[in-house]
Amino acid sequence: MAAPVARRRFLGYVLAAPILVTAADLLNPGPAAAELTELLDLNDIMTAAALPTSGLISVEVNPDGTVSFALPRAEVGQGITTSTAMLIAEELAVPLHRVRVTLADARPELLFNQLTGASNTTISTYTPIRVAAAVARQRLLQAAAAELGTAVGALRLDDGAVTGPDGRRLGIGELAAKAASPKTLSMPVELAPRESFTVIGKPHNRIDALDAVTGRKKFAMDLDVAGAKPTMLCRPPTINGKVGTVDNLADVRAMPGVTDVVPVSAGVAVRAETFGQCIDAVRALRVNWRAGTVEGKSDESVLRELAAAELPLGPRPLTPVVEGRFTFYFRSNSALETNCAIADVRADRAEIWSALKSPIVAKQTIAARLGLPPGKVTVHVTEGGGSFGRKLFFDAALEAAEVSQKIGKPVKLMWHRADDSRQGRTHPMATSRVRIAYAGDVVLGYEQRHTSVTTDLGHGLGELFTAMAAKLPIGDAAFAQTFFQFSHTSPYRFGVHSRLLNETGKGFNTGSMRNVYSPDTTCARELMVDRLAARTGRDPYRMRLDLLRDSRARAVLKKVGDVGGWGRAMPAGTAQGIAFHSEYKAASAALVEIDCRPETVGRQIRDGVGGPRVTRVVFAVDVGLAVNPRGLQAQMMGCVMDGIALALTSSLHLRDGYFLEASWDNYFYTRQWNTPPELEIIVMPSSSDQPGGAGELGVAAAMAAVACAYGRATGTMPTSFPINHGTLSFTPKPTVPPIPASPMDGVAGA
Repeated sequence: MAAPVARRRFLGYVLAAPILVTAADLLNPGPAAAELTELLDLNDIMTAAALPTSGLISVEVNPDGTVSFALPRAEVGQGITTSTAMLIAEELAVPLHRVRVTLADARPELLFNQLTGASNTTISTYTPIRVAAAVARQRLLQAAAAELGTAVGALRLDDGAVTGPDGRRLGIGELAAKAASPKTLSMPVELAPRESFTVIGKPHNRIDALDAVTGRKKFAMDLDVAGAKPTMLCRPPTINGKVGTVDNLADVRAMPGVTDVVPVSAGVAVRAETFGQCIDAVRALRVNWRAGTVEGKSDESVLRELAAAELPLGPRPLTPVVEGRFTFYFRSNSALETNCAIADVRADRAEIWSALKSPIVAKQTIAARLGLPPGKVTVHVTEGGGSFGRKLFFDAALEAAEVSQKIGKPVKLMWHRADDSRQGRTHPMATSRVRIAYAGDVVLGYEQRHTSVTTDLGHGLGELFTAMAAKLPIGDAAFAQTFFQFSHTSPYRFGVHSRLLNETGKGFNTGSMRNVYSPDTTCARELMVDRLAARTGRDPYRMRLDLLRDSRARAVLKKVGDVGGWGRAMPAGTAQGIAFHSEYKAASAALVEIDCRPETVGRQIRDGVGGPRVTRVVFAVDVGLAVNPRGLQAQMMGCVMDGIALALTSSLHLRDGYFLEASWDNYFYTRQWNTPPELEIIVMPSSSDQPGGAGELGVAAAMAAVACAYGRATGTMPTSFPINHGTLSFTPKPTVPPIPASPMDGVAGA
């Protein structure tokens, strides 16, 4: 029997090309495959699905000494272009600034390997990218050895050049053509050991930071596509309403700057010389709308539907129990960048530009809608300004393609802020019921019944087959259960454990918002842990330490407890809260301090909401190997802000089949006056040589810690989220739907 391959040794390829192009073969990685016999989580499933096409991802060494890589994922602000460049720079020994990472166009041959989601990018691409870069390194050394007339072992590759024993240096650009191969070759390589890392694991600034802060970074709406003019849609006043008739098409077509007005699937499209002229025309349209998919529904009616769909808990045990039910209202999944796309559709071909996290299924769906072969549709993935699940859906790209085909002209389509709040994707309303049975200090059982408005997982795993399956009556439920069960962990020693999901109602535009189910389920669980501690007379921090099963989990919790000074004396009306969350082989803990004193809660804020103020957060995270610790810290800061928003202020109010909120002005995400003055993010040291999931990890812990702190400060455990959902008052239906006359139209006060 052949000797087993070491874990740092892999097989790669030199691809046939005029310059050096290399790729990885991970279908035969040796003993590492044995890890797949362990219990899988959602990230493992996605990584395994991407594995067969990993060899199609290639690294190119260019004659100018730069290195190019087309990343088959979407950069939407999470920093993956930087972490990807770091992987290549490490293995290829080139300066980071010479690595050029772009975003790959939709590539159907990648199958499941072009979906951005579930904090999977770094995990699934970590080894393939390094192997491809390592093959390039080895091939460059071989070419240099031939050129210098010396052995490979006598050469050193660093700072983008190969140095021989006599001091002669050859830049990798000089060697790019010599290292290339006219035919594809297989090549075994060994990856750099962790102890030799000089780039991976070290804090680095974003490679696009300067462009971002100076306005040079290009997003979809910044692109100059010939003939593409501003385009917007007049959308229905209720969710998913349809166009009936339009009374004044001719009048609107004659308005200044307007070039086209045409009814389409989602509303009435207006193309004009400027977006301001589009808005004027949209406001002027008189449309008779047909009913939407949730006509007449409200927060109250949806809650009644959820109550009717709730699965029962098991028989009540004879031992003592603590029990609670929690409500989580709709929350907007709007990104900071408005939903947008550019489309140029001709009779025989189409070209699309948009920030897309599932570009393959977007390409295939757009081709089907246009009646074109998929090979005639080119989809360019642009960088996006935020997402966290929103850009898994390609509605703007589909709309732009439809409008462009109907009018026969290129379009630059953008949603209004109100469009995304009222017709865009939302985190579904849900309830969670929890029961914990105990005897003394021993937890005997944990039951959780999570009931939710259906989460739309119609993007599947990123290609058309699973996307179609996820929309079937049985397929959608199967996808939901897979996402739910395989994204949750059971971190505590809770005895017999039961966690079930039931979903109901499909008329809403929901989505896989950051962490999907975990913020709600974790918040409910952590509040019940606090209630159990109070019932049994135990300290909630100490009890968590005693109940956590894993040493990494205890370490992050202990870190925030020590650094945050758990248990310190605080004024009445203020308190600390602590919470833990783990998923995707990573662990996080948050300690929060909150001020719920009347003078703080009642403070007056212009066009905003006061309420409780989070004054301090200490957050610890262990993701295994952190490729870029500075980028990870930034992600966790965002998670903390999300957690504060979900716990205290951010929600959509549903009335008569439409959402009242119309913009960031009245959708109260965490503002400067609610940002903690003291915020510390601690990246835990780890001996692991593999990264874990990070992008979504922290929201659940932060939200739960805020909720627990609020309960301790007020003496009343919160059961409805966000906590201020019922305190906002609105006027009746906005008078100028669907685009408000001002961002605050529809809001009477806060």
